[in-house]
Amino acid sequence: MSYEVKINDRISTIEMLGKDGSMFQIAIDNKIYELDIVEVEQGVYSILLDNKSFNVELVEGRTGKSYTVNTLYETFAVDIIDAEAKYLMNRKKDEGEDTNVITSPMPGKVVKILFKEGDEVKAGETVIIVSAMKMESEYKVKQDRIIKRILVQEGDTVNGDQPMVIIE
Repeated sequence: MSYEVKINDRISTIEMLGKDGSMFQIAIDNKIYELDIVEVEQGVYSILLDNKSFNVELVEGRTGKSYTVNTLYETFAVDIIDAEAKYLMNRKKDEGEDTNVITSPMPGKVVKILFKEGDEVKAGETVIIVSAMKMESEYKVKQDRIIKRILVQEGDTVNGDQPMVIIE
């Protein structure tokens, strides 16, 4: 299983490739590491990497997807970015400027397309509805636009960040 993890201001992809007892094989941004990880007390871990020992304390944040990671010399803010977090981050960006491409931040199914190519769309009107994570999301334009191209059809499954509608 693969996760995106935000560590301070950097986002990395972390994937667990295998586990045998306390031995873990993980990939961080496609670089593979062999780790020996033991929880020595609640929330405190001893990690061996290339014969070097690291002690790490994980303090869970309020959401269960955010942590403070303490080492001997540094403290890091860590957030796990799953599909729900991506969705929420993308919704927060909605106050920004309109773009020329409508995308969904996560995989889903196109439920309804409300316009056709060449149609004029007024600011605030919904162009497309996508169902993801048992919720329907409406994608609207922020200013008057014209539908230039529709790249999907109702019933199509879309990937996260896949272009669905091009507007001008």
